[in-house]
Amino acid sequence: MCPNVLAMKKLIVLLLTTLSAHAQYKVIGQLEKHHPDFEKVVAKNAKAEVISEGHQWTEGPLEVDGQLLFSDVPRNIVYRWTENKGTEEYLKPSGFTGKKSKSKEPGSNGLQLDTKGNLILCQHGDRRIAKMKSLLNSPRASFTTLASHYEGRRFSSPNDADINSLGEVFFTDPPYGLPTQNDNDPSKEIPYNGVYKIKTNGEVILLVDSLTRPNGIALTPDEKKIIIANSDPQKPYWYMYDIDGDQLKNGKIFFQDELSRAPDGLKIGKDGTIYSSGAGGIVFLNAEGVLLGKLKLEDPVSNCALSLDEKTLYITNNTRILRLNLR
Repeated sequence: MCPNVLAMKKLIVLLLTTLSAHAQYKVIGQLEKHHPDFEKVVAKNAKAEVISEGHQWTEGPLEVDGQLLFSDVPRNIVYRWTENKGTEEYLKPSGFTGKKSKSKEPGSNGLQLDTKGNLILCQHGDRRIAKMKSLLNSPRASFTTLASHYEGRRFSSPNDADINSLGEVFFTDPPYGLPTQNDNDPSKEIPYNGVYKIKTNGEVILLVDSLTRPNGIALTPDEKKIIIANSDPQKPYWYMYDIDGDQLKNGKIFFQDELSRAPDGLKIGKDGTIYSSGAGGIVFLNAEGVLLGKLKLEDPVSNCALSLDEKTLYITNNTRILRLNLR
């Protein structure tokens, strides 16, 4: 057979395989433009594709080395999704390493990479921030505790985290991993729902104790400010604080919107664009808190993550994982 013909056949097979792979994805949701700059963030023809489904409650999306990791909190598993292989089990157990848990959501929640490329997990069931001991390409359920107590009392259920360039871990601690998932749970040891920082020497600093349901958390690109989403339907606000050493100052309501009755996880792009989840979908904000647009979804959204090139937004949408190609 002529080499050119053989090469052409291989190219046709590759194209058909690629088209077939993309054709399998269901498209859901509705984009709404609220500001002219929305099209600078999300392409006109962008669509939210369902790339994985059949989970119980998805959380903590994180792109690592061309693969997407995400938590299924009730199942106590971290899954891995790739274009070629789809969804596979990556790490089990992910958040509770004991024999039996009373928690409805014992698994890992937020996932992050530290400055050395280690996987950092917010572990509901074990009530700690932990580091996976093994390498990313050979995961094992063996962990090092970074923090589990503040002033001798156990955290409730660390939920979401962000890490600065020094390697300090900022995280929230609402009660969602406790058996009753509320402040009256008998196993709750800390009377408030705090926001904390783990310093590089291991010291735990309390940053905020006044938010009713601190949840999603993200540092601005210059690491001078921090945004915390409060997942309380009575106070559904995004708060912004100035970072001053080991203190947060000048707290204010940064944004509020009827879409998100319970703001949840969020991410901030390198250009300052904010992508945040909530009960009604995703909101897109600029660095000043101006609403650019929305992705409306029927089922609640817990979190989102940007790809490394920031051209794709991954969304944990209840029992599904969505992919929104931004550009």
